[in-house]
Amino acid sequence: MDFKTTNTGDATEVGMTGRLEFTDHDRLRDIVELLETPGMRRFIIEMSGLEFIDSAGLGMLLILQEEAETRNIKMIVRCPPGDVRRSIDLARLGEILTLEA
Repeated sequence: MDFKTTNTGDATEVGMTGRLEFTDHDRLRDIVELLETPGMRRFIIEMSGLEFIDSAGLGMLLILQEEAETRNIKMIVRCPPGDVRRSIDLARLGEILTLEA
């Protein structure tokens, strides 16, 4: 998985591409560090470029959600495509995460 970051005022957007899977565990620390941005109110995970997510990737989304909550930051998962959205739905993460089409 590769990611690109965009900061816009009170929001940080992380655009993910490729595959989010177990081997990306080390990259998670880099993304969690982004939550330390002063004045951030929203943390957007933009997934339109993501091709695949495995169970470890789903777990990473939960870790990001928890880290954002502890900092009173609203995390939004935006535009998960086809199979990625199905994986999120099957895991019933829509009950925990804020999803935007």
